[in-house]
Amino acid sequence: MLPALLPSRIPIDGRYVQLEPLAPRHAEALFEIGSHPDRERIYRYLPEAGIGSLADCGRWIAAKLASNDPLFFVCVDKKTGKVTGRQALMRITQEHGVIEIGNILWGAQMAGSRLSTESLFLMARYVFDELGYRRFEWKCDALNEPSRRAALRFGFEFEGIFRQHLMVKGKNRDTAWYAMLDGDWPRLRVAYERWLDPRNFDAAGRQREALAAARAEGQ
Repeated sequence: MLPALLPSRIPIDGRYVQLEPLAPRHAEALFEIGSHPDRERIYRYLPEAGIGSLADCGRWIAAKLASNDPLFFVCVDKKTGKVTGRQALMRITQEHGVIEIGNILWGAQMAGSRLSTESLFLMARYVFDELGYRRFEWKCDALNEPSRRAALRFGFEFEGIFRQHLMVKGKNRDTAWYAMLDGDWPRLRVAYERWLDPRNFDAAGRQREALAAARAEGQ
């Protein structure tokens, strides 16, 4: 029954990853992730231009903690205890049961790994199963091909391009819209659980079955 519940600053636990509410203690780890040598590519499609110093990162965190939308979490690798990325729930519309995942900055060790997939899964499970949302959105710059591929891999459906949807860093941005619905979620949840099962990975952590194949088996 609508309205859906507001998300809270609580830890969300998984098998490989724990999502922790953003806190000042995460500044050093997030600054390290954002200081990657390829930082221009990392920040190309994010709203901020980049964080220039540890002090700037602390101020960025303080500003984000002053708001509940977007609501930021960090991704913690449970094996190492290290912060490996960040993501947020945003554009939260309780009365219509619509919520978006965005402001994603996953570090290099998360790229193409079960850490990133479980980080997305944990958030989807939280918004559908615990908060009662009916629509979970993914939006990105239409030029951001890696993000668009990721959305499809994760099971979001492409819905179209909103031309000149935003102004980002002083430029027009066409936005690609993707979403998964509460009616899609039971099938997608089974596919995620199948893919994330430890038996789906070899000793080096490589997948035996692709997520797309796991989704196809449930259709």
